[in-house]
Amino acid sequence: MRKTVQTLKFLLAGAGLALATGCATTPEAVARDYPARPDVRAFIDGLAERHAFDRAALDEIFARVRRSDAAIRLMTPAPPGFKRSWKVYRSRFIDDTRISTGVRFWREHADAVARASERYGVPEEIIVAIIGVETVFGRITGDHRVIDVLTTLAFDYPRRADYFRGELEQYLLLTRTEGVDPLAVRGSYAGAIGLPQFMPGSIRRWAVDFDGDGRIDLRESPADAIGSVANFLAEHGWAPGEPARYAARIADPKRLSPLIEAGITPAFTIDSLRDYGVSSRDPVAFDTKLALIDLPNGDDAPDYWLGARNFYVITRYNRSSFYASAVIELAEALRAEIGR
Repeated sequence: MRKTVQTLKFLLAGAGLALATGCATTPEAVARDYPARPDVRAFIDGLAERHAFDRAALDEIFARVRRSDAAIRLMTPAPPGFKRSWKVYRSRFIDDTRISTGVRFWREHADAVARASERYGVPEEIIVAIIGVETVFGRITGDHRVIDVLTTLAFDYPRRADYFRGELEQYLLLTRTEGVDPLAVRGSYAGAIGLPQFMPGSIRRWAVDFDGDGRIDLRESPADAIGSVANFLAEHGWAPGEPARYAARIADPKRLSPLIEAGITPAFTIDSLRDYGVSSRDPVAFDTKLALIDLPNGDDAPDYWLGARNFYVITRYNRSSFYASAVIELAEALRAEIGR
C-alpha cells in the first residue's frame, strides 16, 4: 500500500530542513515515544545548549524515530563458545566476483585513485580494497534509516550507548550543515554512510571534497569516497612505502600467550620477538615495531602474521584483525589482477 508522506519544515539553528515521516526500516522496528524519555530529553537539552538546536524541531524529529530491533540484534556480540574462523571470514570478501568488480571500479576511477594515492601516500590497492570490503564498491551501502539505528543504539543499547550518542550528535550536526533531511538518509545497521561506510563523526572529521564540486558526498561521489578513505588512513598515521604485515614463523604456539594478550598495537622488535620463538619469513628492519596477529580458524590452527604500523592503521577504520587482513588480501588480489 502506498503511504502518503507529509513533509514538515522546522527551523534548526537558522537552517530550514525538510523533515519527512519515514517508514520503519525493518519488520521488527516499532514506534517509541523517544521525546518523552528523560534520557532523550537530556540529550535534546544538551544539543540545544551546545549547538543552538531548536528543541521543538528536535522533538519533531525524535517523535518520528522508530526503534530498530534489527540494529540491536546485529550489534550484539556472538554468544560464548562461538568459534571465529578467519578462513570463513576471508571467503566472504576474497572471491572472483569481488575481485572482478574491484578491477572495474579501479579502472573506472583510475584518475581519482592515483591522485589520492599520490596526495596521501596510501597505496592505490588499499584505498580500493577498503571500499570493496565495506560496500562491494558501492553496491551495498545499507538500507537502514540512519536516525533510527543511531537513536536505538544510543538509548536502547547500553553496551555502547556513549559512543552512539556521540555519533547521533555528529549526525544531527552533519545533516544540519549539509541541509539534508535527517529522516531521509540510509546506511548500515550501525549508522555508517556511503561507499566507504563512514560514521557521521568520521565524515565531519576526515571526509574530503575530492571531486571539487564544492560539497562532500560519500553516497553518490566515488571520488569523494576514494579521497576520504585515503585521507582517513593518512590522518591515522599511514607510513608511505612500508609493508602492513610480515609473514610470521612460529617455533612453539604454546609460548605466544603474552604476545597475543599484548594486543595489536606494534610494540615489539624482531629481536624481542625471538624470546617467544617468533621470527619473520620476510626481511624486517631491526627497529620496526611489530605486533603478533593471530587469526583463529575455529578448531583448526590459527594463521599468524606480524602486524606493522600500517596494519594497525587499517584497524582504526574497523577495529578487527580479521577486517585488516581481508583488506590487505583483497588489495593484493586486486593489484595482481590489474597488473595482468
